[in-house]
Amino acid sequence: MIKAVIFDMDGVLIEAKEWHYDALNRALQLFGYEITRVEHLTTYDGLPTRKKLEMLSLQHDLPRGLHAFINEMKQQYTAELVHALCKPRFVNEFALSKLKSEGYKLAVASNSIRMTVELMMSKAGLTKYLDRMLSNEDVVEAKPSPEIYLKAISLLGCKPEECLIVEDNENGIRAARASGAQVLVVNDVLETNYTNISEAIHKAQEVRVA
Repeated sequence: MIKAVIFDMDGVLIEAKEWHYDALNRALQLFGYEITRVEHLTTYDGLPTRKKLEMLSLQHDLPRGLHAFINEMKQQYTAELVHALCKPRFVNEFALSKLKSEGYKLAVASNSIRMTVELMMSKAGLTKYLDRMLSNEDVVEAKPSPEIYLKAISLLGCKPEECLIVEDNENGIRAARASGAQVLVVNDVLETNYTNISEAIHKAQEVRVA
């Protein structure tokens, strides 16, 4: 029986992929570096900034001594975009409020830093529905490691098979599946709606009964 739903954030609850892309490139361009859109979509999507910077050092000789400053500037630029662009979205707020009213435990588990998770959830009006909010600062290994999902499952007091995880990108999907939970893959935030989640819950429960 499904008792909890755990959401990734970027691309699932918040349409923030472009914000992260723009903010990181703005920080990188201070030193003459840039991630192309193709690289962003095929290689870097869903990874924490520190992992992206490490990859850039390995692949494009970005000096490691710049990592801390670039990361700090990236987070600052991201916060500016969130304050300007992040707003409540009815389809997502309705889904979470409806699930909450039906007794499901709800959590968000993101590869973003804690400040970004808390800010986005607050600006989107979703904080009040969440039992837990986890960031990459709450784990040793970020996605694609399943650590953040296993920790969320434990904190919610559930077993993996009692949880449905909603994910959208390859790294997150790998993490979700490795956790042993049920997984709903969405293509954008509009697919994170009550109908799709409810159907996934019922399908998961039918499979277990069968």
